[in-house]
Amino acid sequence: MTSAPGPEHRPEDNDVLAYSRGGPTVLRILLGAQLRRLRTARDISREEAGHAIRASHAKISRLELGRVGFKTRDVADLLTLYGVTDPGERSTFVALAAQANAPGWWHKFSDLLPTWFELYVGLEEAASIIRTYEIQFIPGLVQTEDYAREIIKLGHANASAEEIDRRIALRMTRQERMTGPDGPRLWALVDEAALRRPLGGRAIMRAQVDRLLELIEIPTVTVQVIPFGHGGHAAAGGPFTILRFAEPELPDVVYMEQLTSALYLDKREETDPYMRVMDRLCVEAATASESRRFLTALRDEI
Repeated sequence: MTSAPGPEHRPEDNDVLAYSRGGPTVLRILLGAQLRRLRTARDISREEAGHAIRASHAKISRLELGRVGFKTRDVADLLTLYGVTDPGERSTFVALAAQANAPGWWHKFSDLLPTWFELYVGLEEAASIIRTYEIQFIPGLVQTEDYAREIIKLGHANASAEEIDRRIALRMTRQERMTGPDGPRLWALVDEAALRRPLGGRAIMRAQVDRLLELIEIPTVTVQVIPFGHGGHAAAGGPFTILRFAEPELPDVVYMEQLTSALYLDKREETDPYMRVMDRLCVEAATASESRRFLTALRDEI
């Protein structure tokens, strides 16, 4: 085994406070990354680490990826195994674990959120840049309440009126970050097909276009339309979202939603092709000013 890792592996107190603004999902990922660095620096296998906390190597993998919560006892045992004996350093890790286990604001909607989507909400909460491409519907983060209601009713036809209202409230709460002081940079690419597909009637579609025109005026929001007239484009595979984070420890995440699950990609070799496609889409789409003119004309047509 190599010598104990140096101070660069320690999450300093001010870092813990800064990371807390990202919510528990990001805290779990950051803590997992710190523990992975400590383990690899000591040349300890996942099997050995799992044995130390009475668990499997698969549990260690999930902990290091931030996919599950941390027990204080497990963190303490791993720190001991990894040679972290300084009381101050250990207390910082334990404090980070406690914050990582705190419920996010979306916890009150947990009965509505499948596990695979709850992870996305946490990542979205922490992202500094969100780039999203949609072809069938207007992206959720820029939908009006009435338009969102029509979309939600399509996917939850048997839901009660109360459940529909709560699902709308969840979506609107996610949107509130967009214009807040700590909101991310939002870049939404919308295919003309989504704008032309009537949902809920003319008044709802007109209000939705008005909403997009309002958002275009916000400095941190970019909306680009991909008109039919541009022919085929780079995103032949369907809609996807790319999340980027301010913390350098966190890789970009590509999110693709499916009918009953979702795909998360975070390895560089997996995310780079999507980044290139997104960059090409931004070039191929109408510019922000052209998109404003397109939406204004469309508003007059509806």
